[in-house]
Parts: sequence; C-alpha cells; structure tokens
Amino acid sequence: MGFLVDSKQEGFGASWGGLKSLVRRKQVDSAHSKRLNHHQLAKELTVPHLIAIGVGSTIGAGVYILVGTVAREHSGPALTISFLIAGIAAALSAFCYAELASRCPSAGSAYHYSYICVGEGIAWLIGWALILEYTIGGAAVARGISPNLALLFGGENSLPFFLARQHIPGLDIVVDPCASVLVFVVTGLLCVGIKESTLVQAIVTTANVCAMIFVIVAGGYLGFKTGWTGYELPTGYFPFGVDGMLAGSATVFFAYIGFDSVASTAEEVKNPQRDLPLGIATALSICCGLYMLVSVVIVGLVPYYAMDPDTPISSAFASHGMQWAAYIITIGAVTALCSTLMGSILPQPRILMAMARDGLLPSLFSDVNESTQVPVKSTLATGIVAATLAFVMDVSQLAGMVSVGTLLAFTMVAISVLILRYVPPDEVPLPSSLQESIDSVTLKYSKYTQVISGEKPEMSSSRDSSQPLLGNKNVTIDCPVVEKQEAQVSCIPSEENRRKIAGWTIMLTCIGAFILTFAASNLWLPSLLRFTLCGVGGILLLSGLVVLTCIDQDDARHNFGHTGGFICPFVPLLPIACILINVYLLINLGSLVDAVYVPTVCADEIYRSGEVLA
Repeated sequence: MGFLVDSKQEGFGASWGGLKSLVRRKQVDSAHSKRLNHHQLAKELTVPHLIAIGVGSTIGAGVYILVGTVAREHSGPALTISFLIAGIAAALSAFCYAELASRCPSAGSAYHYSYICVGEGIAWLIGWALILEYTIGGAAVARGISPNLALLFGGENSLPFFLARQHIPGLDIVVDPCASVLVFVVTGLLCVGIKESTLVQAIVTTANVCAMIFVIVAGGYLGFKTGWTGYELPTGYFPFGVDGMLAGSATVFFAYIGFDSVASTAEEVKNPQRDLPLGIATALSICCGLYMLVSVVIVGLVPYYAMDPDTPISSAFASHGMQWAAYIITIGAVTALCSTLMGSILPQPRILMAMARDGLLPSLFSDVNESTQVPVKSTLATGIVAATLAFVMDVSQLAGMVSVGTLLAFTMVAISVLILRYVPPDEVPLPSSLQESIDSVTLKYSKYTQVISGEKPEMSSSRDSSQPLLGNKNVTIDCPVVEKQEAQVSCIPSEENRRKIAGWTIMLTCIGAFILTFAASNLWLPSLLRFTLCGVGGILLLSGLVVLTCIDQDDARHNFGHTGGFICPFVPLLPIACILINVYLLINLGSLVDAVYVPTVCADEIYRSGEVLA
C-alpha cells in the first residue's frame, strides 16, 4: 500500500473525469505504509541470497539446448559473441532495475515502479502481465522436469505410476502429476520463509553451476586435446554474417530473463541501497560468463553444422567417447529447471501483495504471516493455480507468451527511469524521522477529535487520492513539510515548460521507437511506406535523445525515494537504447520465444537421444 499523489500541477484537471484515476501516481514512501498496516516482510536477504535468486531464476535448462539451435541456424562459431551482445542488452535493463530497486525498495518490482512513475492504469496492466508471466512460466517449467527425471531413472516409464504422465482418453489430455507435486513442494517451501527457501534455491543452483563447470572444464580438455576442430572451418568465424550473429543475439537474449526476480524481493533485503544493485549485477555477470564459456567449448568441439539441435552438449561429448557425460548434463538440466521453478513462483505472491496493498486486488492477498513473515495466502493462491495448470494443461504453446510480460516490464522500467529523472512526481516523500513525528502528532490529534465528536477512529485509505497526505484537511500541525515551494516555481517560469517539454519528448521517443522497429521488422510492407516509417521513427527517436540530452534533469530526482543508492549512468541514452531493444524483441516475439522453453517442447527428443547415448 502506498500514498497516491494527485497530479493536478502536471495538467490533469477535473475534466479527465473517470480517466483521472488511470494517471494518478503513488507516493514512494513504502516504509511509512508498512508501519501503518503492519504488512512487513522479513528483512533477511543479503548479497549472496540475491545472487542465488538471480542466477537460479536466469539459468534454465534452455542453455543445454540453445547452443545447438542458435549455432546451427544463426551464429555459427560466433555464438559466444551473440551471448555477449545479448548480455550487454540485458545489462541495460539491469541498470534501470538497479536504480529503481534501490530508490523504491518495496515489493512489486516493475508494477510498483510503474505506479510511482507512470500511473495506476499502466501499473495495473504491468501487474497482470507479470502475473501471467510467472504463472504460465512456472507451469511450463514444471512440466519440463518429469521427462528429464525419467531419463535419470532409466527411461520414459521409469517414474512411479502416481508420478508418471497419464493420458486421459475421454478428455484427450495428458496429465502430469509429477509437475503438480513439484509445484506444491516449492509452494510449501516458499511458505516456510524467504531465508530458508533461498538457501534451498542456492543449493540447487550450485548443483546446476557445477554441471556447467564440468562442461567447461571437461570440454576444454577435449578441445585442447583434439585441436578445436569446430573453429577450423573454411566458412570462417561468421558463416551467416553479422546479421546472423545479431539474430542469434536476439534469440539468446531470452536466456537472460530472470534477473528481475531479484527486484521483487527488494522489501526483504537488509540493505537494499547497496545489496540490490550488487546482487543484480553479479547474478547477470555470472550468467553471461557461464553462457559464453559453455558456448566457446561446445562450438569448438563440434562443427556448428554437425551439432544435434536437441542435445548439442551430450552429443558433443559422445562424439569424443564420453557418453556417460549425458547423465551429468541431465542432472544439470533437472536442477536448472527446479531452480527456475522456484524463481518463477517466488515473485508472484509479492506482486499480488503489492497490488492488494494498493486496493487493486482483495485485501486478503496483502496479509503477511506473523511467524514466517511471508505472504502465505498469496503464495498458496499462486501455487494452486500453477499446479493446476501444470497438471491438466500442456502450456508449451502458451509458454512463449510469458516473454510478453517480461519485455513489457523491461520497457516500462526504462521509461520509469526517464520519468524519474525529468518529470518526477511533484510531492516528494518526507524523511523518515520527520514523518514519524508528524504521524504521531496527527494520530494523537485525530483520536482526540474523534473521541470528542463520538466518532470511531478509522484509518484513511490510500485509495482516496483527493485526501491530504496527513489526513483531515482542517488539522493544523506546526511541523515543517518537505514540498516544492509555489513561490519558487513562480520565480522560475521555465521550470513548468521544461517539465512539459520533457514529458512530451519522452512520449514521442517511445512512439518513435515503436514506429522504427515495426517498420524495420515487417518486410511485407511496401518499400516506400516502410522506408518512410523508418525515417519518421528514426527522426522522433534521435530528436528525443537530443532534446533530453540538452535539457536539464529535474532537481527533485535527488530527493526521490531512498537516496544513496545506485544511479543509472548515461541517461537518457541508456534507457532509450533499452526501450528500443525491448520494443524490437516484443514485435519479433513470435520467432524468438522458443528459446526460453525449448526443454518443454523437445522433452521427448531429449529422452530418445539420451537413450541412444546411454
């Protein structure tokens, strides 16, 4: 729950009517709201916990298949550079997340930032997009675990009857009890406590990382022994050209999705201003390094055109007489899927809790268990829905849709950084010490007046943005209040114009990014129209970059939220580049989403190939 601020000074008057609520913004003082409502999560997480969450949520089993698919079809031996470029692109979003997470360390992640910087309408859409992402993503990952477990235990029918997949003839569906059980196990673990669940995720992630290190070390030994035959090709290092390498980067970008789960735990971090940026940056760096090293080794062991698209790593080791390595790689895939499952279910209860605090969902989702300090009701609701989907539905066809939520969140976070720097909300949060004194005086005075008048004490709702921040508008308290002085604004008439110019420029820049990427991606458009749209979009984008670079950033940004944390560099260039990349990926999503959930789609192929290798 937060405090909503009316935006009349920014041109939103009563003429907006019902649309006014869609653009009202929430005040960022989350610590104040937590004290009033006692919805406080346990502050238990440090940098190692955040790294475990970030790495575990990011490195899925897709990397064990992705290297073969992308190398064969797009990058060739330049696969390592594709991973590097994709990692740099993901780092742009990570920079934006790091600043907002340290400034606004509250549960909700991109939903919370959108509500503060953009408005209630966009925040509602982002919140539901993230809920869709984590629910379907968790179900899809869970259904990908049982085939890999069956491979470990000897074959397709090796799992016990009550865990094995069963076909229901009357309904023509395949149920997966193992996937449902795994979701319930993870849900129960998350209900125990954030520190305990993070410890388990760290152990599982360590097993996955060890499997990848085995691939790197053993593969490197084989490579030096055989002379790296994959790099000695007449086609050179770029057989598909630079365009192929960039296409490969767009595909492997989705292998970096998951680090945003770290931001969802911001309210549970002991020192968010220091630990959140470090956790996000370290997790992303570890993932990028592991991806690059694995791709260097595997592409060097086998020529890219001879790679097995379904089991590239196992096949590469089998071609050098190490068939037994398939079992280690399968263990890595299983642990990667389990860790990703935990990373998919962990953020969603916190988003539900944040939306319930703001009145966008029933209040029961905001309840926090007193003993475990975890949103148990939200966690159970998340687990039940995800387990049901995993049990009765083959969500592989919907799995790609989860990337829509991620890319929308990445885009909105980048836009929020621009808004924070150039047009932050007019009212800034009060310092915590001053706020506590004002709260105590206001509470005592309001109780006194209510007792005299015979009224029952009642907490004011943060949903009513028309009420003054301190409660009854007739209450006068002789305390200083941090706010923008109207006299100062009247003395500087250019400030209002600067905010208007910055606001319109940000909007036109986003429109330009959409037009440019849409026209560049749709080759079916007539050439004249396509080049015209590209020109218009490019002009809007470059003009927005130039204007935002030339005008001053708002001085209120220095006092916005919790100061002393990470500051995103190269603003406005970095957020605009982030917006451009994410909008391009959104428009081209249909041809790229298989990169994330390949294990679910190709589980049978993995099994059959593993049988041959064994």
